[in-house]
Amino acid sequence: MKRMKKSAVLSVAFAVLFAFSGCTSKGLTEETTKSESSSSESTSSQITETVSTESTSDMFTDRDMEIGYDEQTSAKITLSGDSASSDSDAVQISGSTVTVTDEGTYILSGTFNDGMVVVNAEDTDKIQLVLNDVQITSSTSAAIYVLQADKVFITTASGSDNTLANGGEYVAIDDNNIDSVIFSKSDLTLNGAGTLTISAPAGHGIVSKDDLVLSSGTYDITAASHGLSGKDSVRIANGNYTIVSDKDGIQAENTDDTNLGFVYITGGTFDINAEGDGISASAYLEIENGSFNITTGEGSSSVTMTTNSDFSQRGAFQEQTTTEDDSSTSQKGVKADGNITIANGSFILDTVDDSIHSNGDILITSGEFDIKSGDDAIHSDTAVNIQNGDFTISYCYEGIEGLSITIDDGTFDINSVDDGLNAAGGADSSGFGGARPGQEQFSSSSDSFITINGGEFVIVSTGDCVDSNGSLTVNGGTLNLTCNGSGNTALDCDGSYTNNGGSVTTNDGSENNPGQMGGGMGQGRGMK
Repeated sequence: MKRMKKSAVLSVAFAVLFAFSGCTSKGLTEETTKSESSSSESTSSQITETVSTESTSDMFTDRDMEIGYDEQTSAKITLSGDSASSDSDAVQISGSTVTVTDEGTYILSGTFNDGMVVVNAEDTDKIQLVLNDVQITSSTSAAIYVLQADKVFITTASGSDNTLANGGEYVAIDDNNIDSVIFSKSDLTLNGAGTLTISAPAGHGIVSKDDLVLSSGTYDITAASHGLSGKDSVRIANGNYTIVSDKDGIQAENTDDTNLGFVYITGGTFDINAEGDGISASAYLEIENGSFNITTGEGSSSVTMTTNSDFSQRGAFQEQTTTEDDSSTSQKGVKADGNITIANGSFILDTVDDSIHSNGDILITSGEFDIKSGDDAIHSDTAVNIQNGDFTISYCYEGIEGLSITIDDGTFDINSVDDGLNAAGGADSSGFGGARPGQEQFSSSSDSFITINGGEFVIVSTGDCVDSNGSLTVNGGTLNLTCNGSGNTALDCDGSYTNNGGSVTTNDGSENNPGQMGGGMGQGRGMK
């Protein structure tokens, strides 16, 4: 496998209603304040006009966050090469296969040269597996396989160093398509104060066919497919994650229910090198905090963007953009088929495709962003709303693009091959599939607009610095705009232009007559 190079209050946010079902514990600490979420009762995320965000207590139970256990009352499982032993009659051992059959806490230690641990209990049972310096390799299947339980907690003991690996192939052992080092048919939580290394020369690193929760611990994952994957959701409260994957680094995808397949992250440190997307959700994606260093493919430097402009007439500006990589693989940094909310965090994104991409709305209320993109730095098929943040976008095709763009405050340093800010009607055909720059076709739309209420902008563009296919309104802020492209302008709009008090400086005088000196009637990429 190839290894690649290397707080504000929300005024508009996601409201997601989750129904929780009660649960009891026979041998584990009872979850007294929050019960497990019911996937079938979850409803979709919606953009609202009120202050409403997901909270940690909604997304994580007390038990998800608890890493303690009673060693005296826990069962012991000792792994010894090709065999194992246990002091519990709830543990069945057949050769190098250990099967846990009843609720409780089980402490594992030792080495399995070629074996697996299976959880096959009642669907009401909660089971905790504590890894205390464990090494398990399964040559033809998962190292840990959760066949049935209500929920399984995998906890790394404090100071422990654990390794789980697959040998490079998966041979069917039942009707389930086991394809990862840790594979769970039930809700799965990983936590702890130790280290877990996952090696998946074939398949994924960690998969849950329900909810996948990670609340603490240190993880080093190398996978031939996705690093972390949850069908209903991936929820991360904290922890340290190093992920190298030949597909997505973190993925939540549910093709059966469009309300599910979301990613929720409230903290943690992430170093992701992915041949696919860095973080991907088929529903919505919400990040409250964290530190993210994400590279996709060979990074933005692998995409060469050159623009040959032939200005023939106003309203017909032809651009031809060439790139080195015309792959159809999606290689975005942070991506959602639904809405994206980012409330805070530090982001270093170096991506072949869009760095932040939503097929729905994007809301950013705060954060620090250092972005290099072979396509758009920030792209929404609908509305982009930025309330604050520091944005350094040093390489991109377009800086910020959406059907509409509203910016309240923040600092923006943008250097773009095409437009710095672009409000364009229609959907981006690069979309979820990952087409390259120059392949998008937008049309003029009455729904398109750019509104700037404040902020400091330094934009240097070969295309238009600020381009709206509808109206352009500047209510405040400081804009220093330099357009270096023949036939383009620093300010360009198809609708009305209003400056109600912002300071606008351009190198071409277009602040006095935006849209009349340049392309006008912008058609997005391909035709401007």
